[in-house]
Amino acid sequence: MSAIAEPIPYVFDDRLARRNAMVLAVAQALAGGNNTVIISTASIAGAVLAPDKGLATAPVTAMVLGMWLGTLPLGYLARRYDRRFALQCGSAFGILSGLISFAAVMVGSFWLLLLGTFCGGLYAAAHQSYRFAAADTASEAYRPKVVSWVLAGGVFAALIGPQLVIHTKDLLPPYLFAASYLGQSACALLAAIVLIFVKVPPVAPKRADTSRPLGEIARTPRFIVAVACGVASYAMMNIVMTSAPLAMVGCGHSVTDATLGIQWHVLAMYAPSFFTGSLIARFGVHRITGIGLALIAIAAAVGVAGITVAHFWTGLVLLGLGWNLAFIGATTMVTQAHRPEERNKVQSFNDFLIFGSMAVSSFLSGQMLAYMSWAAINEVVFPVVAIAGGLLVWLVIRKRAEARTA
Repeated sequence: MSAIAEPIPYVFDDRLARRNAMVLAVAQALAGGNNTVIISTASIAGAVLAPDKGLATAPVTAMVLGMWLGTLPLGYLARRYDRRFALQCGSAFGILSGLISFAAVMVGSFWLLLLGTFCGGLYAAAHQSYRFAAADTASEAYRPKVVSWVLAGGVFAALIGPQLVIHTKDLLPPYLFAASYLGQSACALLAAIVLIFVKVPPVAPKRADTSRPLGEIARTPRFIVAVACGVASYAMMNIVMTSAPLAMVGCGHSVTDATLGIQWHVLAMYAPSFFTGSLIARFGVHRITGIGLALIAIAAAVGVAGITVAHFWTGLVLLGLGWNLAFIGATTMVTQAHRPEERNKVQSFNDFLIFGSMAVSSFLSGQMLAYMSWAAINEVVFPVVAIAGGLLVWLVIRKRAEARTA
């Protein structure tokens, strides 16, 4: 006898969601420094250690590859055990990342540096999912707020990461950035301690026929558009951000200027998170996502316009602002595209697609910067953002037509 398909009882607790969001925001502040340290240093260290100049951004690509390959195992661990266990496994790789990268710089090994940043990517796959952990117990109306609160922790990551690099890069001469990677491990250890206080109840055991196949969910218009906007915002932000420090140094600017540029960029990525959730609640997720995509395109136009420090910094700030609005909007749409019992597989599949596109963009950024130009990297942004924006407009028109029909 087949079971009757019924929604699984699931109690949304906004008070618990708010508590988890605060804890995860602190963890995000510490864990987010992992990405900032790697982005600020790895392409410069890679240029010194790599056997070919076209491989200078390969360490950053290795990090993004780790993010991509870590998403599905992370979802499995969350389903098999629980969300907190999966996140703590990520923290272990964060600690390893700094230690291996430290060893790579000390012995001058490019391939060991790739392994270290790959572990950093596995860690990033875990701390990127903090936003979903906060949304697990939140009601639909409350989800944009808790997602944005968690990402607001990135404001402090934007300060911790670059300042860690600036103050430690020369502590162990002549090994540039060696001490920075030790600091990266220390931050990952502190984040692991903070995660002990996260409380996410497991999903109730599912009944037969209640959880849709992943392929069915992936074909729904809302999921397709959410992924498209997530890919456009994250992959395009990544292709520009990855190459920016190396491009600045190549244009005659200092390492400190490049590091500060990334600091302002990461601040712009996360500072709007204090109010992005409220903006989505007031003006709608589609409108805010569209504004974010437009800002990413404007940032690319600034990058094409010139190569002064002002051009780099202005473009990076606009890029960060656009990413924040578009990515939080895309994340919100993903949480609206699945049922509670489907959350882990859908969320991990979404991140698998997004971080896969980032792996490609990271690799291309190094090749394009070595053999083409900084302007060419920015020009890639325009068609990708146009496609995502077009799909977003299509979804809005489709929803309005369905509302009129109803």
